[in-house]
Amino acid sequence: LRRPDDAASYARARDAALAAGEQAVQNMNTLDHRTLGKGLDSWEESTTGDLHRQLVDGRDAFAKQIEAAKTVSTAKVLSGAVTELDERAGRAGVMVALRVTVTAPGGDPAVKESRMLGTLTRTPEGWKLSALGQAPVGSTAG
Repeated sequence: LRRPDDAASYARARDAALAAGEQAVQNMNTLDHRTLGKGLDSWEESTTGDLHRQLVDGRDAFAKQIEAAKTVSTAKVLSGAVTELDERAGRAGVMVALRVTVTAPGGDPAVKESRMLGTLTRTPEGWKLSALGQAPVGSTAG
């Protein structure tokens, strides 16, 4: 049984994790070849752990791919939910529904809606993504 202050603390932690998770997932699906350094910095600032290391290690190769393709990707969060929260362990899970628009030179924008599952880890700077992947197609949120 939770005391009222425990419930309020849990609600604040849940809201903070959701806000950080939605923003981080949006950041990870937004990238403009014209401001590539800023976009990749945003990716790195939104992540921690293995995911962060993968981004740092692969940054140069990925930057070359985006510069060659000259694409612009913009993401808009449609909805989000916290799927799990362990305040003591500093871990949370989120599911975020997004609309991503990708524009390539001379082409019409391609719009795709997707659901992403993210794992968040609490760091001294706040909640950051430590894992991110597509939600399985056909699954429903709790």
